[in-house]
Amino acid sequence: MKQVIITKQDYNKINRSITDAKARNSIKKEEAEKLLAELKSAKIVDQEKIDKDVVTMNSIVKIHFQNNKTTMEFQLVYPSEADLKQKKISIFSPVAAALIGYRVGDEIDWLIPSGMTKIVIDEVVYQPEAAGDFDL
Repeated sequence: MKQVIITKQDYNKINRSITDAKARNSIKKEEAEKLLAELKSAKIVDQEKIDKDVVTMNSIVKIHFQNNKTTMEFQLVYPSEADLKQKKISIFSPVAAALIGYRVGDEIDWLIPSGMTKIVIDEVVYQPEAAGDFDL
């Protein structure tokens, strides 16, 4: 398994979001623990030093599922900004939590109702850090 890379800002904001969500009971305990474990094992870097092909918060990412070649494009956002109609997926969703910190070309094992598949990151269409948008 590859090491996840996360910016200090994303690390801190995701941790705060989890703490807030736990206090409001708006995240399942298992999901919170899984995301926290992912964060704990991550390599933390400054925003200016993150590679532009890494999925960060507010990135727009294109993926496909190897089992059926279905493709998707969406933006990883904090829970308060989630809006499926605008293709904005909360970091608390399993697919967003699985992608954060991985890079273009990475394959992530994914359990779906019909069994195991792989998600492949095809492209980071937009990454705030690469675009110089450090205040998102």
